[in-house]
Amino acid sequence: MSLYAFFPSCLKPARRRSAKSMRLAAVTTALFACTALAHAEPRKVILDDDGFALAQWIVIKAPDVQVLGVTTVTGDAWAKEATADALRGVEIAGRPDLPVYTGATYPLVNTEAQTERWEALYGKLVWKGVWMKHWVEPTLQKLPPYHGPDVVPDLPQGNPTIKAQHERAADFMIDMVHRYPHQVSIIATGPLTNFALAQRLDPEFASLAKELVYMGGSLNPRQTRPDEVAHQFAREFLNTPRREFNIRFDPEGASIALRAPWAKITMIPVDPSTDTELTPELLKRLSRSGTPVARSLKTREPGFPLWDEIAAAVWLDPSLITQKADLYVDVNSQFGPSYGDIISWSPGYQPGLGEGKTVVVQKIDIPRFEDLMDRLVAAPQNPLSGRPLP
Repeated sequence: MSLYAFFPSCLKPARRRSAKSMRLAAVTTALFACTALAHAEPRKVILDDDGFALAQWIVIKAPDVQVLGVTTVTGDAWAKEATADALRGVEIAGRPDLPVYTGATYPLVNTEAQTERWEALYGKLVWKGVWMKHWVEPTLQKLPPYHGPDVVPDLPQGNPTIKAQHERAADFMIDMVHRYPHQVSIIATGPLTNFALAQRLDPEFASLAKELVYMGGSLNPRQTRPDEVAHQFAREFLNTPRREFNIRFDPEGASIALRAPWAKITMIPVDPSTDTELTPELLKRLSRSGTPVARSLKTREPGFPLWDEIAAAVWLDPSLITQKADLYVDVNSQFGPSYGDIISWSPGYQPGLGEGKTVVVQKIDIPRFEDLMDRLVAAPQNPLSGRPLP
């Protein structure tokens, strides 16, 4: 194939240039392009989560990505358990060099007792994370065991053999954005407590990051899948379309985090996840290769929407987004029936109290999304070191 196929600009040479000079120019352009690609800086990212899973694996295994570290927070699991899960996760990914940092154990204000009081006044929550003692209605999903913050049960994937770092998650994130100003993306798939703490500790934190991509919130989701599993998950937003667990668990922390001066915020609410599900068929497809990550997926429980995986995937490939909106977003932190609900405005309608302009992902290309996950699960190990450069 001609080099002109790769470099269309070479098709418009100066009128008096010879064919030989045209070929030389094309070859020179190609060499410069290849050199630039070879020396391109990898995309730096921090993964913040309340339970390590497929979303983190596909980022770790993606090419041209440097994961600086994994930070944990309480949400679906307590921070200590999430840390153990993350340590085991990086081992399975063949990346025990990736540092893991434990984050906030509790929300800034919200508590288990306060949540129970709220339920007594305003009705039952579908999911309460670490405070969940029983399902309100019968459901197909297993109920994780209820325990305190210092209990770390044996993990289904086996317990980790490596240890977490001593530095706190918020301090680590602050250090990284100062070391690599305007280069560090952060993908958050749990409550936003660590970001509120980091912003309060260092007012420059958010402004020095490249971007925040977070899975959280809900605007107006509509369930599209017809099966019973999808119907059960629709309970969460059928009568309360603005409520979602990651934000509801720590509304005050979320509001602080989302009002911080980020250069760019991308929100993945519940809305696009209603088109997705980790069906037994998709799980079988993702598990078919012989990589350690693929083998470990065989033990994962099917039947869940792919909330966090969407956040990871659209960061890796924004062209997966087929519908989005620019909105200003905040969180209702007043204790009442809408405590923890998302508030949003079209540009020009926001009150102007620090609300962040946000790219809200509404729909994605599902077949390409599933293909991306499949390719990355089966891909060889990403050789980039996760440790910060000296």
